[in-house]
Amino acid sequence: MSRIPLVILLILCASTVSFAQSKKKPKKVQSAQQPSSLTPYFPAEDYEPEKKGKTKKSKSRKVSRNAMEEHEDRMREVVKAHRKAEKEMLKPQYSDFTYFGHKRKPKKHKPGKMKFCKECEIWH
Repeated sequence: MSRIPLVILLILCASTVSFAQSKKKPKKVQSAQQPSSLTPYFPAEDYEPEKKGKTKKSKSRKVSRNAMEEHEDRMREVVKAHRKAEKEMLKPQYSDFTYFGHKRKPKKHKPGKMKFCKECEIWH
């Protein structure tokens, strides 16, 4: 009968050892000088943009007549270039898929007379 208290004592010792190992250690408090993902090296105050004083704006915002005319001329040239490009795209060389990179539509030859085209890398 002396074995029962010995078994109980062993069970209690084993459980205390297992509980002692499973306890979490208290976290170390990090000092403010060491950077981490939670507290980066630069404090939040450094990320704010500097406030600048009000600057004086010139009261006269008039655009010269010459500058306005130059701007209008440039806009007209841009519109003209777009229209020219649209007309160019209407040509069959660009709008017809059978041209496929050729200036003139390639001829379809008989299978024995076909040639390899370096431009589109197709036999025709």
